[in-house]
Amino acid sequence: MEKEIVISAEKIGKKYNITHQRGGYVTLRDVITNILKNPFKFIKQKTKSVVGMSTKEEFWALRGVDFKIKKGEVLGIIGRNGAGKSTLLKILSQITPPTEGEIKIQGRVGSLLEVGTGFHPELSGRDNIFLNGAILGMTRKEIAGKFDEIVAFAGIEQFLDTPVKRYSSGMYVRLAFSVAAHMEPDILIIDEVLAVGDAEFQKKCLEKMDSITKKEGRTIIFVSHNLAAIQQLCSKCLLLNKGQVVKSGAVKEVIDFYLHNNQLNQGAVTYTKEKDKDVSISEIAILNKDNVPSPQIQIDEKFDIRVSFSVASEIQKAVVSLFIYT
Repeated sequence: MEKEIVISAEKIGKKYNITHQRGGYVTLRDVITNILKNPFKFIKQKTKSVVGMSTKEEFWALRGVDFKIKKGEVLGIIGRNGAGKSTLLKILSQITPPTEGEIKIQGRVGSLLEVGTGFHPELSGRDNIFLNGAILGMTRKEIAGKFDEIVAFAGIEQFLDTPVKRYSSGMYVRLAFSVAAHMEPDILIIDEVLAVGDAEFQKKCLEKMDSITKKEGRTIIFVSHNLAAIQQLCSKCLLLNKGQVVKSGAVKEVIDFYLHNNQLNQGAVTYTKEKDKDVSISEIAILNKDNVPSPQIQIDEKFDIRVSFSVASEIQKAVVSLFIYT
């Protein structure tokens, strides 16, 4: 029997109007002259600043996005920063409406988006657990039945009655994930916030998400730049670029397409061209275990860094320094 579709998105688009303020000051003489030339136009636009006129530009963060998710599936969404991933999650979480298109969701949705959303900063961890449960439509008795499990998973027993505004970002995410995962939403939506946690907690979260889908049959939408985690957890994948779906389908197929498409991975390796009369760097590339340029390297995978440069004269004892930031 075919599983029921719990999320259906058809031609989803999200438009923002970006205002550009035109600089420069306008003299009083210019203002009076403009009023005399066209008084009706002045009255219509009287609320606009005399410092400069503003212009608006339409920006589509998403356009024509189509996909369907069945019950129990895990959809991974990947793409560069600014591709529209977080905007799509906000629409699915009903935080912001789409400008165009239609989205149908069957079931209760739990979201874990940016660090800081979903909790009241002045309330304690304890109170926020009950608040989030109430938002999801659970009774106080139902929340109390999950309470000990939530606290144990988050590992914040000592700070349970402390206002969450005093939590570190790691503590915040641990509690937020634990609440979202244990409150039993039909659909769990998770953004890249897990990157804030330590490696051990990330592993714990991935195991919990795997259990949620395989044992409990719930649906997950997972956005991450960690392609290894996407490949481990997800049953299907969606690649976004400039607000549009570039490719969707089998996880490995979509990830391979993403890694080998230079247009989608521009800037994966960046460097500054220093003006040096003796040495000039022409290229820097990261090569994976197959000796293929790649912007992503998996954990425990061997890789090479290739630096191409030219010299104007003979150099004794050349030294290459590399700084890696994570």
